[in-house]
Amino acid sequence: MSKAALCVGINKFKFLPQSSWLQGCVNDAEDLAALLEARYGFADGDITVLRDAKATKKAVMAELSRIMDLAVAGKAEHVVFTFSSHGTQIPDTSGDEADRLDEAFACYDINNTGDAWDPATVISDDELFTLFSRLPDGVLMDVVLDTCHSGTGLKSLDLLPGRRPRFLPAPTARAVIATENNDVRVLRDLVKTGKTAKPVLMAACRSEQTAADALIDGRYNGAFTHHFVKSLQSDGTVGRADVLKLVSKGLKAGGFDQVAQLEGTTAARKAAWGS
Repeated sequence: MSKAALCVGINKFKFLPQSSWLQGCVNDAEDLAALLEARYGFADGDITVLRDAKATKKAVMAELSRIMDLAVAGKAEHVVFTFSSHGTQIPDTSGDEADRLDEAFACYDINNTGDAWDPATVISDDELFTLFSRLPDGVLMDVVLDTCHSGTGLKSLDLLPGRRPRFLPAPTARAVIATENNDVRVLRDLVKTGKTAKPVLMAACRSEQTAADALIDGRYNGAFTHHFVKSLQSDGTVGRADVLKLVSKGLKAGGFDQVAQLEGTTAARKAAWGS
C-alpha cells in the first residue's frame, strides 16, 4: 500500500512571547513519525516532519495539499496527518457556527490582526474540511490532533508543575465569546464530507477542554500523544475504539482530566489504527 504522512510539531512561535511557547509538540511529531515507520510500513521518504519555523501556515497547507493530490492521483492509499500545537478560535465568517467561532490551529507564524488572530496564520476547521473533502474512495486517512479546541477550556486549566495547556485565547477579550455547547463539533463536521471516503480522526480532548503539554517520565510530550503512541507500541492490532480506551485509561491514571475523542465510521472504529 502506497503511503504519505505529514507530522507537524510546533513548540516555538515567531510572534508569540516565550511564555506562550510549548515544549512537547516537536517530540510528538517525531514520535508519531517514528511510529509510522516502525509499525505501519511508512518509509522515511513517505513522511514529512515540519518543526517550529518550518511549520508556517503556507508550508503546512502546501504539504497537506500535496499529500491530498497524491491520494486523488491514486499514488497514496493511506495518508496520515498529525498536528501538535496550540489550538485557538477565530470569528466565523461563513455563518456555519452556532457559537460564531471557527476552531483553528496555530502555525509557527500565528499573529494577530486587530482583536483576533490573523486567518492567514492559523488553519481553520473550515479549511481542513475543504481539504478532507477531496479524499477519494478507497483511500484511508488517519488524522491525529493534539491541541486544545475551545476557549471555554480556560475554566479547567491544568496548572500543575510541568504542565501547560495547548490553548491560545483571542488576542484581546473583545474578540469572541465562546459557548459551551460545541463538544466534538469540530471532529464530527470534519468527517461529514457527504462522501463514502471519510477521514478517521483522533483528538486530544473535547472542544471545551484543554490538552496538556506535559512532562511525563522526564520528557515533554502532549499527554494524549504520549499515551496514544504507547498504546500502539504495545499492541498495534487493537481496534481504534480500544486504543481510545487505553489512551483514556492512561490519561486518567496520570491525573489528566482531558477526554480523548475518536470520530469515524463504525467499521473504522472497530478496525485497527492504520487499517
